[in-house]
Amino acid sequence: MGFRLSHLSLAVSLVALALAGVAIYRNTYEAMIMNNGSPDFDLLETGAVSILTLNNEKRNSDKDNLNQQLSQESCVFSAVKGVVDSAIDNETRMGASLIRLHFHDCFVDGCDGGILLDDINGTFTGEQTSPPNNNSVRGFEVIAQAKQSVIDTCPNISVSCADILAIAARDSLAKLGGQTYTVALGRSDGTTANFTGALTQLPAPSDNLTVQIQKFSDKNFTVREMVALAGAHTVGFARCATVCVSTNVNPAAQLQCNCSATLTDSDLQQLDTTPAVFDKDYYDNLNNNQGIMFSDQVLTGNTTTASVVTTYSNNVSVFLEDFAAAMIKMGNLPTSAGAQLEIRDVCSRVNPTSVASM
Repeated sequence: MGFRLSHLSLAVSLVALALAGVAIYRNTYEAMIMNNGSPDFDLLETGAVSILTLNNEKRNSDKDNLNQQLSQESCVFSAVKGVVDSAIDNETRMGASLIRLHFHDCFVDGCDGGILLDDINGTFTGEQTSPPNNNSVRGFEVIAQAKQSVIDTCPNISVSCADILAIAARDSLAKLGGQTYTVALGRSDGTTANFTGALTQLPAPSDNLTVQIQKFSDKNFTVREMVALAGAHTVGFARCATVCVSTNVNPAAQLQCNCSATLTDSDLQQLDTTPAVFDKDYYDNLNNNQGIMFSDQVLTGNTTTASVVTTYSNNVSVFLEDFAAAMIKMGNLPTSAGAQLEIRDVCSRVNPTSVASM
């Protein structure tokens, strides 16, 4: 978004200068004709050189400004990547968690960083404790570290927490073997979050195909894009506490969870056979009736979605390209109309001048 505005501004400035130059040149010419009866070509040449000099100076100035903006944004990308790479090196699972955190942010009222807001006892209840997220979404500390790294190393640019979350998801995908893509900056942070929206807007593991298609359609995603984004389950784990709920799981799946035992948050089920690599194994598993979650396996129960599953299973490059394109689209989901927005100083709370509300 920043690049497009810079280029548009540069183009408008150059057109304005060109028009001004033509006017000056014409006025000079006409004045000399009136005074002397013939033009002074030395004077005209001097005027033309002056106009060209002004044009060049303006062009160089705009170029310097654009280069400065590019340098500042490069600083942001580098600062976030350093934190994300370190976090994934420390715990590979974190990559999948950051991709999921970005998804759960954008799918509820757009990419506004709402999921990052902590509850405030007695006054504010956000999205983190909504059932789809409670004791499930993670990676908040990585986003907080990335935000601080940007503040410390890139002092001349203000970047939202929603932007940092989008960058972190992209870098996680690339780190795990997926196809990278361009993240445009310019998102803003909401001053509120939507507990109920997280419950109703996010796809659930027990959702049948009709419900899933409707939820993605509500966000203007096609069925193919829905199947592509479901491929995020080619990395990471689900909690056994979730998997062991009968309505959430594919009954034919071979589970690692001991569902008869007392389960803790450390009891996990990998979502495909290679949970640390962003590949096509998720779709291979679906074609073998070994998708873990009920919502995953039902993708093979419809001719249209099953065809996309087979396409991705047969060609990993097509899947990786489609997934990257769908992530760009998801990362641009707009915030709700009328939402109060800001650039948060700390990702877990609104700025002192704002008031968080449900």
